[in-house]
Amino acid sequence: IHEFPSDTGMTLQSQLGLSGQMFDQYRIDKFIGAGGMAAVYQAFDTKLERNVAIKVLPQYSQTQEYINRFEREAKAMAQLFHPNIVSVHDFGNQDGNLFLVMDLITGGTLEKRLKGLPVPYVEVVRFILPVVYALGYAHRHGVVHRDVKPANILMDNDKRPVLSDFGIAKVATGNNEPITRTGVGLGTPDYIAPEQGLGKHVDGRADIYSLGVIFYEMLTGSKPYTEGHGMQIMMMHIMDPFPHPTVKV
Repeated sequence: IHEFPSDTGMTLQSQLGLSGQMFDQYRIDKFIGAGGMAAVYQAFDTKLERNVAIKVLPQYSQTQEYINRFEREAKAMAQLFHPNIVSVHDFGNQDGNLFLVMDLITGGTLEKRLKGLPVPYVEVVRFILPVVYALGYAHRHGVVHRDVKPANILMDNDKRPVLSDFGIAKVATGNNEPITRTGVGLGTPDYIAPEQGLGKHVDGRADIYSLGVIFYEMLTGSKPYTEGHGMQIMMMHIMDPFPHPTVKV
């Protein structure tokens, strides 16, 4: 079984009825985006008087599996303190909607900045290295992201990369058991590691593979596999030799 995030129908549904509402001390101001089963809003913390981001798992999306995953994401991210990982400030339940309060990063995503053109090598290295350090930090703390992709790398106004969205992270518990099911391929086909696509056990090397694909894309201006969609792309990562990059320095 392979689960790939989809925002089909989510964007419209997630905007209904939340703007202007209060989630504890947080006033929902505007919808930012959606993916998988959750939506993200800009909100205002009325106690500390600052803007924040709120990730909401709507009540209609809640199965026990998604509730468990959402709660574990909150707890995992709350343990990670790194300048290139988005910080979590609060977690709660408002009228049956679970929510996670995080830093508001306003510079957009790497996905939106990529224009299908090569980026100079030095700029790519300068951008990627902080993400390498962030992943290394997370791995040392027992967290494997499992969905490293341009859409999950945010940028502040100084273009500092910030890793976000640990919704399908694998987290080592006290007895070293993963919190997500084995035998389930999670991730995004364009960036997925072969062992992850096969539903096998993964560790931090799967994240490094995904980051390597991003490195390739930034250097060359295109993803390594561009023919096909979804499962076809995933099978190329599993079966095909990795294409030799043509780098324009």
